[in-house]
Amino acid sequence: MTQQPDSTLGQPGARPDSLADRHEFLTSGLTPHDCESCGTRVLVKKNSPKHTSIQWTTDAGESCPVFAEQLTSGGSAAFLDTCPKLADSIQRAVRNGEVEVSSE
Repeated sequence: MTQQPDSTLGQPGARPDSLADRHEFLTSGLTPHDCESCGTRVLVKKNSPKHTSIQWTTDAGESCPVFAEQLTSGGSAAFLDTCPKLADSIQRAVRNGEVEVSSE
């Protein structure tokens, strides 16, 4: 029996095929999108008209003015669901056909 590596949390590590499945699930269908307001680039996946996955490619607190303002005023970026300007920009990209909504 081969020993699986420990994960960072000390739990048994995942098998390589499970890691490949996880990578596919997390990255499949992501589309690069530049926010119309500030130009910050994110990766977007629309799983349905109401569900949007956003993966930041930079530190949001440094690249997004809305997140930066929250941090500067002593707040936490963790309390922001997302930037409303980015959300509007993504919605326009969906309407323009630049970001597709998954049919799954």
